[in-house]
Amino acid sequence: MGPVELLHMSVFSQSFSPCGRFLAAGNNYGEIALFSLSAALSPDASEGSQKPILNFTAHDGPVFSLLSTDTHLLSAGNGEISAWSWAELIKKSTKAAWTRKPSYETSLEIPEINAMIINPKDNSLIVGGGDNNIHIMDMETGIFKSVLKGHTDYIHCLCFKEREEEILSGGEDGAVRIWDSRTNRPVHCIEVFKYELCGGGPSLSLWHLRSMSPTSVFPLPGCQREAVFHQDLIMSVGEGPYVSHCLHGGTVKAQIPCTPSSLNTLALNLKNTEHRVMTVGGSSHQIDVFTNFSYRAFSLSF
Repeated sequence: MGPVELLHMSVFSQSFSPCGRFLAAGNNYGEIALFSLSAALSPDASEGSQKPILNFTAHDGPVFSLLSTDTHLLSAGNGEISAWSWAELIKKSTKAAWTRKPSYETSLEIPEINAMIINPKDNSLIVGGGDNNIHIMDMETGIFKSVLKGHTDYIHCLCFKEREEEILSGGEDGAVRIWDSRTNRPVHCIEVFKYELCGGGPSLSLWHLRSMSPTSVFPLPGCQREAVFHQDLIMSVGEGPYVSHCLHGGTVKAQIPCTPSSLNTLALNLKNTEHRVMTVGGSSHQIDVFTNFSYRAFSLSF
């Protein structure tokens, strides 16, 4: 890859291997890079340990979403999802185990897929993206069995509440929709855009799900693209070259500097203590690695 491509690279997605020893990252050129965390974190790590052990083109368009199951890495490009065996990737084999396309309304439509999650209750894959709908695929058969319609603009993010067996989806329409995964029916809709949060601009906010009302609004400038709960903190990334550590009450406790000028993705590897890291990617070919969440230890490089 030439210097111009490196200069314009953005990292959109990340996922750790089931064993926690490898990190996969997806970029705007449709490439997936695989890094060895055990090599990069080893006491005798060299500059070479921070480069990918494998780099391959997975999709025509950007890889907006990556997700690991117990055995496979799932990647989403424009209108398609591919699965790669972790065992094969570690052996540097890049043949897809399968590729599937959700059933879109027109064959001309190739919407990007922005989010994927697994429903562990029935082993289904839940997918959201540019056609404003949620598509549900049976992981055993590979058949898309349901479509959940309700959002009026594209879907950015998904999560699953195991106890209530509910799917939550957030969209560009300013709404968070809650669905019963057993019936595929809508349960609630939180119209976030109707609340005057910090003058009505995009804000990171914390909501109480029982009362469906905001409890805290965080004074962070610009759009926040990913937020993760960790212990008593919410870690958030978005516009600006830092990870924000927020307290549930609404205060920003710290902002930790990062290499990219704008951030798209934050991931925590809590699978094993030996490779316990936070990794952050955005508008750069470098992915920052934090062993202590208060400062950047080093950067991996695509």
